[in-house]
Amino acid sequence: MADRRGSISGLTDDEAQEFHQYWMQGFIMFTVVAVIAHFLTWMWRPWFN
Repeated sequence: MADRRGSISGLTDDEAQEFHQYWMQGFIMFTVVAVIAHFLTWMWRPWFN
């Protein structure tokens, strides 16, 4: 088994980078959906006008 003493998560550097890649993709997709939902809600019932 690989030496994993240097990592708090227990992941290797490659595993951590792969996890980070998927985490960022998920975060970006969530943000895009949230922005679209807010825009559509604002079009339906505008606030601050």
